[in-house]
Amino acid sequence: MKRVLAVVLGLVLLMQIQSPAVPMLCVYAEEEEKTATEETVEETAEEAAEGTADEEGSTEETAEDAQEGTQVSAPSAILMEASTGTVLYEKDADTARPPASVTKVMTMLLIFEAIERGDISLEDEVTTSEYAASMGGSQVFLEAGEVQTVDTMLKCISVASANDACVAMAEYICGNEEEFVNRMNQRASELGMKNTHFVNCNGLDADGHLTSARDIALMSRELITKHPQIRDYCMIWMENITHTTSKGTTEFGLTNTNKLVRQYEYATGLKTGSTGEAKFCVSATAEKNGVELIAVIMAAENSKDRFRDAVTLLNYGFGKCQLYTDEEQGTPGPVEVEGGVEDQVGAVYSDSFTYLDTSGANLNQIEKKEQTEQPVKAPVKKGDVLGRLTYFLDGKEIGSVDILAAEDVEKAGFPDYLLEALGEFRL
Repeated sequence: MKRVLAVVLGLVLLMQIQSPAVPMLCVYAEEEEKTATEETVEETAEEAAEGTADEEGSTEETAEDAQEGTQVSAPSAILMEASTGTVLYEKDADTARPPASVTKVMTMLLIFEAIERGDISLEDEVTTSEYAASMGGSQVFLEAGEVQTVDTMLKCISVASANDACVAMAEYICGNEEEFVNRMNQRASELGMKNTHFVNCNGLDADGHLTSARDIALMSRELITKHPQIRDYCMIWMENITHTTSKGTTEFGLTNTNKLVRQYEYATGLKTGSTGEAKFCVSATAEKNGVELIAVIMAAENSKDRFRDAVTLLNYGFGKCQLYTDEEQGTPGPVEVEGGVEDQVGAVYSDSFTYLDTSGANLNQIEKKEQTEQPVKAPVKKGDVLGRLTYFLDGKEIGSVDILAAEDVEKAGFPDYLLEALGEFRL
C-alpha cells in the first residue's frame, strides 16, 4: 500500500512540474482583458461611424435623435462641419471652462492674420524677452535674447505647445502680451464667441480665463478655413529646432502633443491642452471625402478619454455627412438695364454653393433654378442683388446664392439719349 501511495504522489508531483496550469491561465486572462479593452475602443469608433443607420431614412430627424448612441464621456463637447458651420452634435457646449493650451488656436489665428496683412512674415526674426523666457508649463526653453524666426515660433506653438514662444510672438506683434490679449478678446467677439474671455495668450490657468466648446469650434473653424497652411505646422509629428545662445548651439526636439496625428488616418490637426483646472481638452480636426469636421472635447478625465471621445465624434460625423458642392456653377449671364448708359450689366454669383446632407439623400438629384428681374432700372451699383440661383432637392429648397451686379451702370441723362439718337440718325 505504501508503494502505491508513493507512486501516486510521484505522478502528481511530476504533473505539476510539467504543467504549470495556474500561472499560464493568469497570463492568458490578462492578455484577454487587454485585448477586450482595445476592441471596446475600436467598437466605439465603429459604432460612431455607423451613426444611427435606422434613423437616417427620416429627414425630419431631430438633433436629439441624431445624437442617440453617441457616447462621449467628457462633460463638454461639440462636433461641427467646417465649411458650413453646421453643428452635428453638442453636449453642454456653452458652459465656460478653462481651455488650457487650446487657447493657442486664437493665438495662431492672430499670427496668421498678421502675416496675411503683411504686418509680419514667416522669415522675420523674433527676439525672446526675459518675460517670455520665464513662462512655465509646456515650453521649448527659449532663453532671454534668443532669436528665432516666426516660422520656427509657429512650429514651437503648434507642435510642442510652447508657452514661451506664444508670449514672444504676442510681444512681437503687439509690443506686449496685454495688448495682444485685448486683440484676442476683440477677435473672439467678432467671431460670435459669446462665452469666452482670455486673460493670457498661452492658456496657463488664470482667474477668468474661460471659453466654451462651441467657441473653440468657432475659432478653430476660422483658422482652418481661412488659413489652411496651419496644416503644415500642426501635422508635424517630430522635428528639431536649433537653439543659438551665448552658451552655444544645441538641438531641441519637438514632438506633437496631438497623438491623433499618428493614430487617426483622417486627422488634419489641431490643438491639445491640459492643466490641473482644465483637465484634458482637444480641438481635433479631420477630413474625409471632402468633408472636414471639428470635434472639441473639454474637461476629459485623462488624455486617452479626450482622444477616444474626439475619434467617436469624428467617426460619427463622417458616417452621417456628405457634402455637395456645385462644381458647374459657372457665371450668370448679363442682365438687361432700363434707363442706363449701358443696356446690360455683367453679373457674378455671391459665393459658391455647398450643401451638407445628414439624411443619406441622393445628391445627384439636386436641381437648380436661376431667377433675375429683367430689366433692372438704372442706376445699378456694383454688388446690387439682381436675383438668385436656388437649389432644390426632392422638390424642397435647400439653399441659394445671390446674383450680384459686377459693375456700376449710371442712369442715362439727356446728353446720353441725344448721343444715342445721333448715332441712330447717322446709321
